[in-house]
Parts: sequence; C-alpha cells; structure tokens
Amino acid sequence: MPLIRNRPLALAGVFLLLAALVWLPATPAQPPNQIRVVLGTATPGGGFQLFGQHLVEVINTHSTAIQLEEQPTRGSRQNLALLEQGAIDIGQVEGNAARVALEGIGRDPARLKVLAVMYPNPGLFVVRADSPYRSIADLKGRPIAFGTRASGLRILATDVLDGLGFNPDQDFEPIILDKAGDGPVLVLEQKAAALWGAGIGWPGFVKVADSDVGARFIAPDAKQIARIRQKHPHLKPMSVPANTYRGQHKAIESVGLWSLILVRPDLAEDTVYQLARALHQSESALAERLVQARYTTAQNTIEQVPPGQLHPGAARYYREAGLLP
Repeated sequence: MPLIRNRPLALAGVFLLLAALVWLPATPAQPPNQIRVVLGTATPGGGFQLFGQHLVEVINTHSTAIQLEEQPTRGSRQNLALLEQGAIDIGQVEGNAARVALEGIGRDPARLKVLAVMYPNPGLFVVRADSPYRSIADLKGRPIAFGTRASGLRILATDVLDGLGFNPDQDFEPIILDKAGDGPVLVLEQKAAALWGAGIGWPGFVKVADSDVGARFIAPDAKQIARIRQKHPHLKPMSVPANTYRGQHKAIESVGLWSLILVRPDLAEDTVYQLARALHQSESALAERLVQARYTTAQNTIEQVPPGQLHPGAARYYREAGLLP
C-alpha cells in the first residue's frame, strides 16, 4: 500500500506549501479610488515613446489619484484615430497633426480637447558630421529618412519643404520608417543622407550626435524661414538652444509647432481634472528626467493653447490653482 505509507509525507508537503504562501509578500493592490488612464505614445526609439515612458513613471510615482498606462502606437495619426474611437484615453500628438484634426483641415473637425502641451518641435535635418551636406538644397535627390508612416513630423516636413519650393516625394528619395529608432541607424550606416526630426532632446538626433562620427544639423536660414512662414503662417519660429546636442555649440533657428496631449471626447471631466493636477504637481520631477520635459508646464499650456481647445477639466484645475482667471 505505497499510497498509504506516503500519505504523511504528502500532507507535510501541503502544510509547507501553505506556510510558504502565508509568508509570501502581498502584491500591492491598486487603490480603490485610483483612476486608470491609457496613454497612446508611438514607436520605440522616438521622442514620444521616450517622453511617454517617463511621464507614466513619474505620474504613477507621485499621484495617488491616477494610474497611467502606456500603450505603444504607430504615432500621432494613429493616436488621433484611437482617441476618436475611444480606444485610448489620452494621446500624444505632434502639433501639425493636431492642427489638421482640431481645425478640420481636409476632414471633419475632431471632437478632441487639449490636456497639456508637451514641448516645442523645431524641425531640422541631421547628417553625419563628416558628410558633405550643409544646406537643404544639398540634400535634394538624396535618400532621406522622413519618419514613420503615422508620424506627424512628416506633415511638418511637407510644410517646411513646400515653403521652399520642394516636394518631399519628388525632390528627394523618401524613406518611410517602420519605427522611429531605425532613422539614426540608417544615417550612421550611410544608407540615408539625412534624418528629418524635430524637438529638443529628440532621441534620433541624440543618437547621431553621440556617435563616433558626430552630427551636423541642417535647418532653414533666416530668409528661408521667412519664405516658409509666408506660405504656412501657422508655423511658429522656434529655436534649439546651444549645447542641446553634443557638438552643437550655437542655437539653431527653425519653425514648428508644440506637441500636445489630447483627450478622447467622452473622458470624464473629473478624470481630466485629476490628470491636469497630477501633471502640474509632477513638473519638477519630470523635468529632472528629460530636457524636453522642462517645457511641459501648466504655464506653457495656458500660453500656447487657445481657450476653446483646452479641456474643461483641465481649465477647472488651472482656475482653482490660480493660473487661469
């Protein structure tokens, strides 16, 4: 009767297992009143994914009201679609893509509102420091990495180049990326003459600038900026401060728009209020992590966003905080 002889051993094993379970550390439960919010970011290797990752970590560390979750996406255009479908709660959207949606340019106006600004996006090209290219005209006919298919930065590139009389599809050899992180690799391996990008602390620019060969940045000059803005007055003059990237000792002037965090149409006002509050209270912590996050402030949101585009929940928080009349 082997089963009967081994029964005490089996029972002892069960008791040991139960004792071990008793001593296992408990998994911290989500507070019952904490609000789960899904944030749409972008593809790996880009500025949105980097910003979103740090935003999630900072908010979840400093806020007891919000539990933020990152959802990788293909970029601004997909984020707009997901927001309108209600598939994500908030989404990062490049300024030009946001303008097209909110103003209804070539489409019905999106019923989306702004939670906050992220950071300004002055558009530029980056090339290897040992390349012969020194102007936008030098890049004509060359293979250029213009970003991912759903990236709003491609809208910015089209407007900038159109203002100078260029067509990105006809005057260059456009390379459309599967993910943003592929762009700097193509430049460093000399499979692309340049990478188009935008922003301060943008990961693609950082990777080229920090490489052994280094980087050179190409942006429109003062006369070209005037030409661009004459044809596309919605673009704003913007600057990349000196020493933002390794080897970049002078400020770089260009044009662009602010990237935004947008809110889906039916997200509860109280939830957006708590999000605005969490963002405001986390400004210093976020700025310590990312140079571009120094611009992610309630004050910049109020200054850059027209009143009618600001979500009522965010506006209510800013009024209570004394930032809005």
